[in-house]
Amino acid sequence: MFDTFPLWPVRASTTSGSVDALYIFLVALSGLMSLAIFTMILIFATKYRRRKGVEAEQIEGSNALELTWSVIPLGIFMVIFVWGAVIYFKERTPPRGATEIYVVAKQWMWKLQHEEGQREINELHVPVGRDVKMILTSQDVIHSFYVPAFRIKQDVLPGRYTTTWFHPTRAGTYHLFCAEYCGTQHSGMIGQVVVLEPAQYQSWLSGGGAAGSMASNGQNMFLQLGCSTCHRSDMQGRGPNLVGLFGRQVQLEDGRTVIADENYIRESILNPAAKVVSGFKPIMPVFQGMVSEEQLNALVAYVKSLNQSPSGAAGNPSLTPPGTKPQNPKVQQ
Repeated sequence: MFDTFPLWPVRASTTSGSVDALYIFLVALSGLMSLAIFTMILIFATKYRRRKGVEAEQIEGSNALELTWSVIPLGIFMVIFVWGAVIYFKERTPPRGATEIYVVAKQWMWKLQHEEGQREINELHVPVGRDVKMILTSQDVIHSFYVPAFRIKQDVLPGRYTTTWFHPTRAGTYHLFCAEYCGTQHSGMIGQVVVLEPAQYQSWLSGGGAAGSMASNGQNMFLQLGCSTCHRSDMQGRGPNLVGLFGRQVQLEDGRTVIADENYIRESILNPAAKVVSGFKPIMPVFQGMVSEEQLNALVAYVKSLNQSPSGAAGNPSLTPPGTKPQNPKVQQ
């Protein structure tokens, strides 16, 4: 219905319909209320206009009337709240097994990297019919990742990760914008999302010329930075075993517990003293300023890959992505 309407963007994701339905409901409700208010103003202005010989009379209140105009709006607002909350939590909860793509926003471009290692600038290729999770961070100022056809808009913040996800339902090319003023060339920070059929997407992946997956690149960085001397898989290092860390609860030295998500791993690399894990000493060096955002993404992807199925035997001083359950799930910063 709305695909040919010039002011209405195409619907190309599973959440587009629910977002549009709520929006249409809000517009219709606002229109009806505006019409009702202006109609009553005209009626009262006409009926109770000033006339000679007619004096105003005191009108007594009505409890039933007051309850009616209090309860009905409350019910309408609760419908809006519940409806919006359901959509919000659905949009903010990426499905398990979603394809992950890391995004670094920079004045004035989008730098994207797939799990398989393919890199793109201002262009994103994704397969139709598959869940796609975006892990976003900014290299400088606040940006906002906005794809109207998917009805998603997510602020991209410096110094931390934010996430959003979508499930494209139709192949095509769709606009990508920055929806947060980020500098003099903000209007030029645009791109496109290319949704391909599964076979076309696999063909595109195979011809991308990636130099290794993000996890393998992160493993190389892990070794180059000397992380493997402390974070050993044989439980003999000064740092904890990282296998199976991602997604688990971590007990901190100050008694708190945190979930080891992407932001936790990121902070643990850049500022390890911020959250010291119980049972370990804060001896890890600070890597703030020593690794780029792309290298940091690769390290995060590598630590996450240690939760996956075995892809090789774990070496003595280093960690490779095995699926072996750690004997001690604690993690040191």
